[in-house]
Amino acid sequence: MSNSSILSVGCGKRKSEIGVVRLDICQDINPDIVWDLNKLPYPFEDSIFSKIECFDVIEHLQDIPRTLEEFHRVLKPNGLLQITTPHFSCANSFVDPTHKWHLSYFSFDYFCEGHKLSYYSKAKYRMKARHLQFQGNRFNRSIVSRLANKSPEFYEQRWAWLFPAWYLYFELEVIK
Repeated sequence: MSNSSILSVGCGKRKSEIGVVRLDICQDINPDIVWDLNKLPYPFEDSIFSKIECFDVIEHLQDIPRTLEEFHRVLKPNGLLQITTPHFSCANSFVDPTHKWHLSYFSFDYFCEGHKLSYYSKAKYRMKARHLQFQGNRFNRSIVSRLANKSPEFYEQRWAWLFPAWYLYFELEVIK
């Protein structure tokens, strides 16, 4: 594990790679470590990963604030946390009965420096990037996407149910 710099949380069927630790609850997919992602802390020392990939997993977990605190613990200073999750307007967000959360463009702001409610967590991040992703026709993928990402608050309050987003992408940098 000393050569590993990436933690793939909820790795699914991702193939083994040098420098990547694959963590998943399902032993049938043969991850590097079988672990219930809701069981905290994870079996790692502090500050050992430079990046965590959490793709289509966060919406399944019981306690997002505690999970982000755990990610913060195992990431190195300035480490990168990448998250994808269905947008709350996407039908996929509600179809899967294992989804516990339906998240917004602004859901992770609560963990970022300067947010008025960031005192609820000791884990601090800097928002490096975020994006609303659309699928479907060219109109959705270009025009709606451009407008929604330019004015996400207006989009989520007024247009999300008319032009549903597909998923959200976030890059958060650890502040230690």
